[in-house]
Amino acid sequence: QVQLVESGGGLVQAGGSLKLSCKASGSIRGVDTMGWYRQAPGKQRELVARFSYGDAIYAASVKGRFTISGDHAKRAVDLQMDSLRPEDSAVYYCFQRSGDDDYWGQGTQVTVSS
Repeated sequence: QVQLVESGGGLVQAGGSLKLSCKASGSIRGVDTMGWYRQAPGKQRELVARFSYGDAIYAASVKGRFTISGDHAKRAVDLQMDSLRPEDSAVYYCFQRSGDDDYWGQGTQVTVSS
């Protein structure tokens, strides 16, 4: 059974930084794409950043402030978040894709106070 374990969420003041980490455990082969989504109260889940074999894409709202990094062999993906804003507050979800299968973490809360 595959589990994605996330860590690193919390409360931070505007302008501060947090680093989210996610690692897969269990039987998962050939992770093609890894990344992070987020969902704020009353809003749809949205892509924050996605990583695949050295290529990264970011949502326009986080570009230049967030940095994603991943290790396909270790099935691990990190998200360094700098210059955080109150509008970045959300539950952040890790995902990893292997072929046609998507795996999701349970989510970690990020709260940015003004």
